[in-house]
Amino acid sequence: MNRRKFLTAGGVSLAASAVAAPAIAQSVPKLNWRMTASWPKSLDTIYGGAEYLAKRVSEMTDGNFQIRTFAAGEIVPALQVLDAVQNGTVEMGHTASYYYVGKDPTFTFDSTVPYGMNFRGMNAWLRHGGGLELIQEFMAGYNIISFPAGNTGTQAGGWWRKEINTVDDLKGIKFRIGGWGGAVLTKLGVVPQQIGGPDIYPALEKGTIDAAEWVGPYDDEKLGFYKIAKYYYAPGWWEGQTNLSVYINLAAWNSLPKVYQSIIQVAAGDATTWVLGKYDIDNPAALRRLIAAGTQLRYFSRPIMEACFKASRELYAEESARNPKFKKIFDNWSPFLATEDEWFRVEEQQFDNFMYAKVGAG
Repeated sequence: MNRRKFLTAGGVSLAASAVAAPAIAQSVPKLNWRMTASWPKSLDTIYGGAEYLAKRVSEMTDGNFQIRTFAAGEIVPALQVLDAVQNGTVEMGHTASYYYVGKDPTFTFDSTVPYGMNFRGMNAWLRHGGGLELIQEFMAGYNIISFPAGNTGTQAGGWWRKEINTVDDLKGIKFRIGGWGGAVLTKLGVVPQQIGGPDIYPALEKGTIDAAEWVGPYDDEKLGFYKIAKYYYAPGWWEGQTNLSVYINLAAWNSLPKVYQSIIQVAAGDATTWVLGKYDIDNPAALRRLIAAGTQLRYFSRPIMEACFKASRELYAEESARNPKFKKIFDNWSPFLATEDEWFRVEEQQFDNFMYAKVGAG
């Protein structure tokens, strides 16, 4: 081999390597971000979802992208995650968007809508029905991009000091409830109270509120509500599913390499099924323990369910008439829900009803 040609070829190869190495290094920079959550550390599923997301990002970047998670109150209170991310106090947040319906009821679509979709429907709408694109367009007005990053499934109907049998029984009840379900119940005389997770038990204990809902048996047991209120109602019709979101400051998001943006989306999707699966594992055993400890399981009566449903539809019509941002998403969401429910009735409902009856029969 010609020695000059060999050295020239080697030189080109070495030069190419020298150029390529910095380019690769630039595509995977070392970053340290902070993520504040709306959850206390004691709740290892919902707060655990934030930790799991951060862990997956670290794993997929070989440790180059570190996200440190902070529980509610460590940087900002539980219900101020949106403001913290929007203003750049932190790069990321893990929260439920219905906490911010006071700013605009349109936020409810990113989390849950009373008498709305189950998890399957929500997942389909976000991923394939145009839902996520509509939500991200709305969120951009708050200097945020959001992605699904957890789901609780259908939630419980909360802890009540007394039995609730009629619509009149709801009047005057001070009820801790998150999101737009409170607006529905207001029409029936309930006084909704939006309180962050860490503050619910003291409010219930002191009598500041008469009833409270959070997520479901596993978390509710940890928060100790059964020690104060013995009637546990189902279903939480205001949360047929609850999507949890990761919020990212837009400037911070746009500064990321494309590979890191993709990794965050993958990690968020992984966190969604991780949270949902953990609740589905832990809730049944927790419910058995609660009942064994004296909890009285109750179901909302048909008249209450019908009255709340009617009130919810009135509320959506009213908000659509006065809020173009809400109407734009609702006009996509509503027919999608109807189509999904038609399909689920054909197969899912028939199978589920049969199996529940067989299992219930022993």
